[in-house]
Amino acid sequence: MIKRIAQKLSSLRQKRDLTVGSISKNIWILALPLVVGNFLQSMFNLVDMFWVGRLGPSALAAVAMSGSIMMILFTMVIGLATGTTAMVSRFIGAKKTVEAAQVAAQSINISVFGSIFIAVLGYVFAGGMLKLLGAPPDVLRLGSAYLQIIFLGSFSVFFFFIFFAVLRGSGDAVTPTLVLMFCTLINIVLDPLLIFGIGPFPRMGVAGAALATILSQLVGVAIGLEILLRGRSHLHLHIKYFKVNWDYLYRIIKIGIPSSLQMSLRGIMGVILMAIVAWFGTFAIAAYGVVFRLIMVLMMPGFALADASAILVGQNLGAQKPDRAERSAWTTAFYYMGFMIMVGCLGFIFAPSIMRVFNPNVEVVKIGTDFMRIAAFSYVFTAFGIVLGRSMSGAGDTISPLILTFIALWVIQIPLAVILSKSMGLRGIWFSFLIANSVNGIITILWFKVGKWKHKKV
Repeated sequence: MIKRIAQKLSSLRQKRDLTVGSISKNIWILALPLVVGNFLQSMFNLVDMFWVGRLGPSALAAVAMSGSIMMILFTMVIGLATGTTAMVSRFIGAKKTVEAAQVAAQSINISVFGSIFIAVLGYVFAGGMLKLLGAPPDVLRLGSAYLQIIFLGSFSVFFFFIFFAVLRGSGDAVTPTLVLMFCTLINIVLDPLLIFGIGPFPRMGVAGAALATILSQLVGVAIGLEILLRGRSHLHLHIKYFKVNWDYLYRIIKIGIPSSLQMSLRGIMGVILMAIVAWFGTFAIAAYGVVFRLIMVLMMPGFALADASAILVGQNLGAQKPDRAERSAWTTAFYYMGFMIMVGCLGFIFAPSIMRVFNPNVEVVKIGTDFMRIAAFSYVFTAFGIVLGRSMSGAGDTISPLILTFIALWVIQIPLAVILSKSMGLRGIWFSFLIANSVNGIITILWFKVGKWKHKKV
């Protein structure tokens, strides 16, 4: 059955040389499946939250708090995926498919050992981590069961990220999206069955949501291995490629660690900024939460475009076409800039109406409207910061985006948020957001134009 599914999914993709032809067409061939893929990845958590919400606020809080912990701990695999994409795309561009397949195999090796480490660590300390976040007893009990199952099945999470990184780096964004779509459907079906004990299934509550997620992802692991080991995509992995190659392992980790640190800096900054906003009360927290999530939604197309740009940059550098790599990044950045200008204008005009959809409270609407309108002026710079930063990562230069992120968030935004909030109140925090994102975009543009990323060896 797994074999037939893999064959069917693989038959729906098209092989295309991304180092030739229309740059714009190549961008959208990659980006559109990536947009769908990003949406489907978020669906796993949304589906869990939807069904778990029927169990009551304690169950919902348990899943929400568990999600925060998982995001921090899984930054390791996000960095690993970045290193994998950079190396695979470079080798594919150079027409070195064997080397690309070997990198994929070594990334899976790291996934196995990394997931064992995370599984043991997470299972033992699940309750302790929730206590650290201040979980009350009922949330602690439910959240611990949820987290322990997720951590025990962490290999499926690791493999998912690597499978996507490998195929996307090879230029195939369609196959992983189709696999993810299939797994999401399984998760949608399994969630209510395992949470509420429908039919022959046991009633597991919150733990059932975790098990449904892991089981659906394990189906994806089986399909993914079938695709890779049978050569049903751009790469064909042979068993011999899984023999430990210390050189490739070192190179993947070397590229990946700065990317993991960059994600960690963003995650910790978000927690600190929330703490600063909390000084101004419940209405401020509610407004900030709504606007921040809206901004993250606006960034989803940008992340897809940025990933497409990273793949094009890596493959074109591998094909010894640095000028085409640079044009690909700029073209992608301008596409996203146009999108952000449009939504920024709409957000500025309709901010009060948008806020009322989420919360009709007059004070929440007022605070959120102010934040939305100030943040809108940073969207142009956000577009360049995201796309050009990810493009440098696609070239294998993950140090530069790390440094630029550190400067923008920790040298500028956090200090400004503290200082300006004392003299300007909440508006000071919103202006720190505007200034930091604008500076990040400007310095990313300037550093990208220097062009050192073109000479990065992977």
